[in-house]
Amino acid sequence: VVVTGASAGVGRAIARAFAELGDRVVLIARGKAGLEGARRDVERLGGRALSLRMDVSDEKAVFDAADKAEREFGPIDVWVNNAMLSVFSPVRLMKPEEYRRVTDVTYLGYVWGTMAALERMRPRNRGQIIQIGSALAYRGIPLQSAYCAAKHAIQGFCDSLRSELVHEGLDGIQITEIQLPAVNTPQFEWVRSRLPRRAQPMGTIFQPELVARCVAWAVETRRREIYLGFPAAQAIIGNKIAPGYADRYLGRHAVEGQQTQEPQLPDAAENLWHPVDDDRDFGAHGRFDDRASNRSPQFWADRHRLEIGGTLGLLGLGALGIYTAQKLLRRD
Repeated sequence: VVVTGASAGVGRAIARAFAELGDRVVLIARGKAGLEGARRDVERLGGRALSLRMDVSDEKAVFDAADKAEREFGPIDVWVNNAMLSVFSPVRLMKPEEYRRVTDVTYLGYVWGTMAALERMRPRNRGQIIQIGSALAYRGIPLQSAYCAAKHAIQGFCDSLRSELVHEGLDGIQITEIQLPAVNTPQFEWVRSRLPRRAQPMGTIFQPELVARCVAWAVETRRREIYLGFPAAQAIIGNKIAPGYADRYLGRHAVEGQQTQEPQLPDAAENLWHPVDDDRDFGAHGRFDDRASNRSPQFWADRHRLEIGGTLGLLGLGALGIYTAQKLLRRD
């Protein structure tokens, strides 16, 4: 299993989840301390780890990483694209180089990872590529235009790619997108921000371990796309029904909703160009543990939808049988 952005946050939790299954995990990230911490986690939990320090915006480095992964651990079965950058800023204050940098990592990093994985999976017609997406792939919000655009781009890229794989008859290769809700990760500690107050996830917050469980489940089920958590499903489906209402609602509430009451730290570290976890291991969690949930009824229902559908079907047949029996008794 190859995981990009494995040093912290969602990627760190995903690496741990595969380690618990005894898998061989290739860890890709920029930060030295975070990457070393992820390696220790994987080995402590029973997996084998290979750490590769690199920036996913460098396509040559990504292809080299795929070569090293297969030399060390054999054929790549699962490639998880997760590395991301963002900037919290109104569009009017964004700089061209910031859009380019977020696009290079958060979109093109996924493209290079997908291409590197496919180059090795295609001759075998076997493997799975998991794209860690976001509800923002379908519904952009204020102050995160670069990130939202990159997630939208990934969604379009995957649609094109799936059609090409069908045309080539490569039905053994699965592309899975997982669209996330707000997650409690350290990104809010180091994201570049022009907000007057400290950034926070908007809405209901979930722990990264929930995402990791979803990724492990996705490998078993090979689903095309998963909406993780009710808020993500609500945002995606709601935007399809009433996008104009979403524009107005987010315009009124999302700017304040993405900020805490604490003032922005004037000397806050930011990871847009350089990692901030070279000397400090941030781990998987951000500072919102007291507000984050590790459970999702929607995800439980999604995992058990066949059983739920079967139960509802039996209940419906039972109700129909009772109704029919009552009608017959009345006639008698």
